[in-house]
Amino acid sequence: MRAQMNETEVFLPHPAVAQGRDDHLIDGGVTLTLTLTLTLTLTLTLQESWKTRGARVGSSTGKGKRVWNSMPPVSTYLYPPSLSPTSPRSVTFLDLSTEVAHLGRCCKISKLLLPSYLKSPIPFKRDVPYALSQRDCLHPAILASPLAAILPPKTSTYTTANMHIKAMLDESRRTGEPSFSFEYFPPKTAQGVQNLYDRMERMYHFGPKFIDITWGAGGRIAELTCEMVLQAQSIYGLETCMHLTCTDMGLEKVNDALRKAYKAGCTNILALRGDPPREQEKWEATDDGFRYAKDLVKHIRATYHDHFDIGVAGYPEGCDDNKDEEQLLDHLKEKVDMGATFIVTQMFYDGDNFVRWVGKVRERGITVPIIPGIMPIATYSSFLRRAKHMNCKVPEEWMAALEPIKNDDVAVREVGKGLVAEMCRKIVAAGIHHLHFYTMNLAQATRMVLEELEWMPTSDRPVKHALPWKQSLAHGRREEDVRPIFWKGRNKSYVLRTQDWDEFPNGRWGDSRSPAFGELDAYGIGLTGTNEQNRKKWGEPKSVKDIANIFVRYLETELDSLPWSEAPLTSEADPIREELIGLNKRGLLTINSQPAVDGVKSTHPVHGWGPANGYVYQKAYLELLVHPDVYHEIVARVEKNPDMTYYATTKNGNLKYNASNDSPNAVTWGVFPGKEIVQPTIVEGISFMAWKDEAFRLGIDWAHCFEAGSPSRTLVERIMNEWYLINIVNNDFHQKTALFDLLEGLEVKEYSDISAEPQTNGAVKEQQTNGSAPTAAGKRGSTLFFQQKTFSSGMFLSMAFKRQGEEETDRKGKQRSKCIYLNDTPIQTDHKFLFPNEKKMVRENYTNNQRARSFNTVYLQSQINLGSTVSSNYTSGVFPTW
Repeated sequence: MRAQMNETEVFLPHPAVAQGRDDHLIDGGVTLTLTLTLTLTLTLTLQESWKTRGARVGSSTGKGKRVWNSMPPVSTYLYPPSLSPTSPRSVTFLDLSTEVAHLGRCCKISKLLLPSYLKSPIPFKRDVPYALSQRDCLHPAILASPLAAILPPKTSTYTTANMHIKAMLDESRRTGEPSFSFEYFPPKTAQGVQNLYDRMERMYHFGPKFIDITWGAGGRIAELTCEMVLQAQSIYGLETCMHLTCTDMGLEKVNDALRKAYKAGCTNILALRGDPPREQEKWEATDDGFRYAKDLVKHIRATYHDHFDIGVAGYPEGCDDNKDEEQLLDHLKEKVDMGATFIVTQMFYDGDNFVRWVGKVRERGITVPIIPGIMPIATYSSFLRRAKHMNCKVPEEWMAALEPIKNDDVAVREVGKGLVAEMCRKIVAAGIHHLHFYTMNLAQATRMVLEELEWMPTSDRPVKHALPWKQSLAHGRREEDVRPIFWKGRNKSYVLRTQDWDEFPNGRWGDSRSPAFGELDAYGIGLTGTNEQNRKKWGEPKSVKDIANIFVRYLETELDSLPWSEAPLTSEADPIREELIGLNKRGLLTINSQPAVDGVKSTHPVHGWGPANGYVYQKAYLELLVHPDVYHEIVARVEKNPDMTYYATTKNGNLKYNASNDSPNAVTWGVFPGKEIVQPTIVEGISFMAWKDEAFRLGIDWAHCFEAGSPSRTLVERIMNEWYLINIVNNDFHQKTALFDLLEGLEVKEYSDISAEPQTNGAVKEQQTNGSAPTAAGKRGSTLFFQQKTFSSGMFLSMAFKRQGEEETDRKGKQRSKCIYLNDTPIQTDHKFLFPNEKKMVRENYTNNQRARSFNTVYLQSQINLGSTVSSNYTSGVFPTW
């Protein structure tokens, strides 16, 4: 780097160096010379690092710090001025090579700069976010230079634009299709919060463009607003708009709330002054806070640039402390001039006055979208109370219609929906294409208005989905487009168990062994509901037939959930519903399934997903819990069919399969114009073993809903301990019923008629039936037992045991040969022991119906060199049973 510079410090943030990685260094072999402003000439040789050339500046270790002359911070050229730090003291000093590599990446690739950039804000103490477009990361001086010719176009697969409310409204206006959104407020009790989450999930299927969550100034309610935004974005896949007020909010509190919204993936803020606290009659600003909403808008825009779409309030009928319409319009214009991009109005019931007010707004030169706030009518008393509180004018004809029936809540809702719907039609006719409903955390009144407007989804007009499963909109997950099918009915669990991944599959599943699935003890992963609620919902089964009837009732939509599926059965199952009912009546318990789909349009009302003018496909898939009596016959039949693959396991991890265990099998895919084939759902072995733990854990949780020693608890525990979990894929997607034909004639008898005795310690006794699958060695009854543990580093250690022939026995039972693998590389076979004392362990522990009890961690660390990569859960000296 050659330049004439005045003395100033250089501060150069980069996540890779901050995390002690060297993946920011690249070998480009390209030399670029460009002239920037301030007579600064940069000559960048991308194959060299400033670290190797000894030009260290302001490193995080404080070593080799160098001060240059007249050189503006290099970050100034890599980030827009509004995102550049304002003080060297506000950042961590890092290595200059990272900036060279960062600019090199801008020149060399057309995807994101670094996947890790999306996982956390820039490591400034101010938590300023990264710009998300590559060209937006560069100073205008660079864009004006010859370098701009080789930069990627100003497009990105990851952009905040399509998350912004203004963009949603533009789409509604462009297509002519009206849209709507919902408002919720934080409940005061924990049970109220959970009930609201359940209601939000149900109302997700109404098809709102976004939801907003009100702000409770100060204390627990303010924290709850941020938490609800996080849950809505990450778990429920709802685009959010977070309210933020000036009331009791100093600068530090405002910045903290914005930081939490950013990290939650929220990209929309409704900036409000707020009402005065209840104990105060007059609104007052805090010492270091904001007095007006326009000041809050200005601060958000200056701090976060274009990351947030910022909304402000509009008052068609005046606000509490000001009824001067002209003055309120002046204030509205000031807020828009400070950076507001949309307006949400207070509730009203006079549609004609609203249309008049919109005209006055436009006369002021305000062109941003206006969203009318609609309050449905639930009861007569609440209608009058809210209208009085907001000083709303109620048309005389409304009062004339509602007054005579004021004591009949059902009649009030019925008449009220018609009045509100007629007002909405008038608004839409005036050119407003989006309505915002104040739900008051209730669904019925809002749904009735939407039904009256004929805006609710139907089979002919379904909600459009980008993928066949609910996307998480958490920060860094928006581009995720591949998931295992096993969590189809447990979206929340999958999101929670994968929330700590550094990257999420995009385009392909990749190496499934690298990320570790979260522990099952995390909150929200286990069985939901209290013991009493679950007993009331599913009863107290005493037999296999009782269990099967629970599954049948779910398939017939009498039940809205199962322990393995949190949501009601959808119409996707209609083509195979009768076949599924038949299987369950015969004791083959189906916990997951999908029908074969052979190229239906992507706009199909049931199976469609993704962009228009495409075609989607599915392979038939079944996942079942089956008794050992029928398991062997199922495996034998599958292995005779070249089109079918399976994975099967028990609670203890005894894995058997005929599928490829090192590559995923896409079971859902789509073909769209101008795009690569999208494969959003896969079946894969390592993920199946992670799901196995959860599936059997859910069954045990269900068993614990019953009293210890009760028939119901004993039955469910026995099923979990003895039965197999098996998934089967028919890879010929032209065949609609082949999977069900495969299982024809198989039936599970009642336990009283089954000869096998329950096994102790959860072991499964190998039983032979006619048609049992032969082993690879041709021995009858040989089974592969597979156990694995994934470490925090992504390395995994697995053990496989295979029973030897009948003649190879010792005084304790049938001996098994053993092979240990580290990342698929065998490191021990056939009793050639790597670890001291291992021979004794095999002799004592690897006998019939027993598993290894322990490993000595010291030997693992010294012989396999796992060292510090062993998770802290397994460094106590004893390696637990797997």
